[in-house]
Amino acid sequence: MTPTAKGPGDDYRQRPLRVVGFVSTRASDPERGPMVTMNADDARTRLLVDGELAWVYGPRRHELAEVRIDDRLTRGDVNLRDIVGVAPSEIVRVVKPDLDDRGGAVRGARYA
Repeated sequence: MTPTAKGPGDDYRQRPLRVVGFVSTRASDPERGPMVTMNADDARTRLLVDGELAWVYGPRRHELAEVRIDDRLTRGDVNLRDIVGVAPSEIVRVVKPDLDDRGGAVRGARYA
């Protein structure tokens, strides 16, 4: 069942998620880099698939991270790896990048 928006501005793709785990890797670790692990329902709601990049917006900064799907996580919870500026129990938002928008400026347009 796919949730539906209940009113203007009520977008389920923007719902906050709680950080329940954080992993910080070392330079010698074979797998490292920013990653967000989430429930399949949360990923589907945000139109994300396993292996895709997504923006992770934390309380202090935002960063691109690889998405991993893990159904052992409860809906609404995420695990993070190597994302600076977040800690367990904080709230983050995971958003699919808008690849159609290039900063809002129209190429070749002149502004008065």
